Amino acid sequence: MQLATIDIMVVAVYFVCIFGLAQYVSRDKVGAGPKNTTDYFLASKNLPWWAIGASLIAANISAEQIVGMSGSGYAIGLAIASYEWMAALTLLIVGKFFLPIFLKNEIYTMPQFLERRYGPSIRTLMALFWLALYVFVNLTSIIWLGSIAVTKVAGINQDLALVLLGAFALLYQIRGGLKAVALTDIVQVTLLVLGGLIIAALTLGKLGQGAGMIVGFHRLTTAIPDHFHMILKPGNAHYMDLPGLSVLIGGMWIANLSYWGFNQYIIQRALAAKNIAEAQKGIIFAAFLKLLMPLVIVLPGIAAVVLAPDLAKPDEAYPTMMALLPSGLLGLVFAALIAAIVASTASKINSIATIFTLDLYAKHSGGKEPGEGRERHLVFVGRAAAVVAILLAIMTARPLVGSSEQAFQFIQEFTGFFTPGITVIFLLGLFWKRANEAGALTAAGTSVILSWAFKTLLPTLPFMDRMGLVFLIALGLAVLISLITRSRADTDTIDTKSVSYGTQTSFNVGAIGVILILIALYGTWW
Repeated sequence: MQLATIDIMVVAVYFVCIFGLAQYVSRDKVGAGPKNTTDYFLASKNLPWWAIGASLIAANISAEQIVGMSGSGYAIGLAIASYEWMAALTLLIVGKFFLPIFLKNEIYTMPQFLERRYGPSIRTLMALFWLALYVFVNLTSIIWLGSIAVTKVAGINQDLALVLLGAFALLYQIRGGLKAVALTDIVQVTLLVLGGLIIAALTLGKLGQGAGMIVGFHRLTTAIPDHFHMILKPGNAHYMDLPGLSVLIGGMWIANLSYWGFNQYIIQRALAAKNIAEAQKGIIFAAFLKLLMPLVIVLPGIAAVVLAPDLAKPDEAYPTMMALLPSGLLGLVFAALIAAIVASTASKINSIATIFTLDLYAKHSGGKEPGEGRERHLVFVGRAAAVVAILLAIMTARPLVGSSEQAFQFIQEFTGFFTPGITVIFLLGLFWKRANEAGALTAAGTSVILSWAFKTLLPTLPFMDRMGLVFLIALGLAVLISLITRSRADTDTIDTKSVSYGTQTSFNVGAIGVILILIALYGTWW
């Protein structure tokens, strides 16, 4: 694949425009003084719903997801779309039941919630865990797999692509923090969706052979009907990846609740909302975008089964479909791919800076008394942490992620060791006052030990079922330990009694719409 001059111009325009927009929204307001920590890490707690919804998706979708899920569409079929469609349902739960507690208690980081609910030890422990995970697993994977995608399309040296992606993501958001990320993400998501829809339309049109996209889609479903089943049966070759009903009532819920409800770099957007109503409208917007994502990401991979049946690897499906694009449109879709990489990278960098500065540095450092000087210092520390994080990721990406043939699968497997315990800790912290720090630490330890044991002793147990089983055992042990040990006095300062779970009509109507669409989708493609 080669980029024509017009394609390069389109990509250059994207870089200039998104950088310029980021700097514009990052400027200090006249008379407002320099940025404080609320301004920098929580966008002055003034994000509108459209920025929240778009930023949730931009943080979530990156190159490894676009290329990887498209490849899974090629290999498995529509069933992989459950990751997107079940996430839409999860977002409704997060908006209805989790966000009211977080916003009522003015939570700004997930480790902070853990300290206010359980005690200081678990805050520090989980802050260190998330920093290590975000820098050395998530951030490295985003820029490494993103650099592979850029290299395949543009033909530039991969190490150069790695540095350029990381540096641009850092520079365009370092001045404004979360505000720069969130307010530019509406452009990033628009470009991402538009690029995906262009590829989907082109591939379906090609399948329709001049008779239109609807005819093309009908021909696709007729040619490979086995790729259009949402719930895989035990005999399916990919049952280990998507074990039947577990995607609806099993382990996928554990992964989704942890990711969308308790993951700092995702939930941080909603914590920066003007108010709970605005946050919930953003959640609904994101849920509808998740319903759309399989059309943008998965469908081109399925179409490649018919249009390019002899690919060496499934992950070549999306780049191969991009090669069908004419000059100009190829540049636009390539810019959309870069937008996905840059938006996710910038989101991760910002959350790393937030956790390091607010949960570790500010908590454990002395120095200036609270005031304008202290606030400016913490913003400086956050910016320095962002620089260090991306430098570490660039330097360690190749040895950590590049040496693995199954990088994305390894990352999912690794995080899955911790996910059940994290979900237990937060669910009990939110909804069961008797839970204490001893029970929470038991859940965390049990999650890692049992996940490793089951993976070793029961290698044929699907990953998703293993997460569900470990979750249930960790939950039971956490409850037991909490009941037989005393909680330390005054460790729980989270107010849940005065929290209102009532939602506005717009949220209720949107939620019903999401649920009805999901019923129709699964009913049609079961």
